[in-house]
Amino acid sequence: MSECTHDCSSCGENCSERQDPQSLLQEPNSKSSIKKVIGVVSGKGGVGKSLVTAMMAVLLNRRGYHTGVLDADITGPSIPKAFGIHDRALMQDKCILPCKSKNGIDVMSVNLMLENETDPVVWRGPMIANMVTQFWTDVLWKDIDFLFVDMPPGTGDVPLTVFQSIPVDGILVVTSPQELVSMIVAKAVTMANMMHVPVLGVVENMSYVQCPDCGKKIAVFGKSHLDEVVKKYSLKVLARGPLDPQIAEKIDHGAAEDVNAPWLDPAADAVETLLK
Repeated sequence: MSECTHDCSSCGENCSERQDPQSLLQEPNSKSSIKKVIGVVSGKGGVGKSLVTAMMAVLLNRRGYHTGVLDADITGPSIPKAFGIHDRALMQDKCILPCKSKNGIDVMSVNLMLENETDPVVWRGPMIANMVTQFWTDVLWKDIDFLFVDMPPGTGDVPLTVFQSIPVDGILVVTSPQELVSMIVAKAVTMANMMHVPVLGVVENMSYVQCPDCGKKIAVFGKSHLDEVVKKYSLKVLARGPLDPQIAEKIDHGAAEDVNAPWLDPAADAVETLLK
């Protein structure tokens, strides 16, 4: 018997390892209304995936859409802090109500359910995956145009749970310029292809630092190798963002909605077209 590749589309009906991803899809809360679900993924941590997730929700919110963020990074939740949300999620009619940002973006994160937001989540994989599923089935996502799912880095339990349990309409892959990261991006893209989830494009964060005096862009992490990867997989580079301490400061102070990130507009365009 050949080694299982987990690509069930290529195996026989009698394969003991066969799992049809569509058969595992979970229904959202009966009171929810969600038009499009966008996953935001990265091959490794520290590349700004949560920043991109938060800013995509902000940009589409500014265009008049009702956006939400499902924080699936259970052991490293950062979305509530980015939006300055410190409230506890409430229950209503057996539904979990997401918290709202100052401009009306719905947010659900494990940090909104903890007694103290600094408490660590020391859970095993199945419990973490189950919590992510509950954020889909038990949370009341009302009249959402775009729900962004901030996934943990890598290709482990949670990304697999999201792809199999939630009807994801497309993903954005976030990376940085180093060659190693570009190699890991390939793994994330390959996983998405295996799960038959469309890749909308790639966002490269920390591409450069812009000199405040002359405006020159300096590649502080060296030459980007992203173009090689996207060419191989026939993808689009949707955005290249700066390493900007002012953005980091606003995020740290919970002011994601005050950040201007015009470099992400092409990525927002790609997501917006899903409704057209």
